[in-house]
Amino acid sequence: MPRSIRPDAVLVQAVIAGALSFAHLHDLAAAAGQTGWKAWAYPISVDLLLVAAWRRLRTARRDRSAWTWFVIALAASLGANVATAGLLDLDQVPAWLRILVAGWPALAFLGGTLLVHTPAEPASPAPPMDDGPAAPEVEMHRTDEPDPPAAASPELAPAPPKPAPAAAPVVPAALLDHARKIADAHRVSTGTPMPADTLSARLGLPAPMADAIATQLQLT
Repeated sequence: MPRSIRPDAVLVQAVIAGALSFAHLHDLAAAAGQTGWKAWAYPISVDLLLVAAWRRLRTARRDRSAWTWFVIALAASLGANVATAGLLDLDQVPAWLRILVAGWPALAFLGGTLLVHTPAEPASPAPPMDDGPAAPEVEMHRTDEPDPPAAASPELAPAPPKPAPAAAPVVPAALLDHARKIADAHRVSTGTPMPADTLSARLGLPAPMADAIATQLQLT
């Protein structure tokens, strides 16, 4: 089934612009003294240089040489369009324009040769993609080799022995009788048993001895 042909506005516009630019370049070359087939060769040379520079830019965006020749070819095409728009008398072309037109073939040949034979700059490598955390490395061991002996665990030092409880001090009988008399006198005068701390303060004894006396006398 034949495919339907649909007009493309951009393509039609490109054909119209190319045809007009081609005609303007031909007219300017003819006015500058290039007659016959030479006048038709000039627009072909300009358009080919423009296409070659554009193709080089598609593969190397940062190529300064390609940008330079693209601008030169575009300036030649645009200059011819402006010059033939009535701003320049084509019957009396100035000498500098004749020199530019006459020197264009050598300039176009140089640009085309450099674009074709100059190697393109290599594209910078893309940064590696981060696929997440790397898998942990697994260390492989041979099964036919004996495992190294395990390090001996250090022996724990024995815990220090707990101090034995101090033995209760021995209370002399005379001191015990004296303390009993003081406690009885306190009970008679107050009607309550004498507290152990009060007895310790009355006797002026150290705490262990006073506690031993209070224990034997059953004081609180």
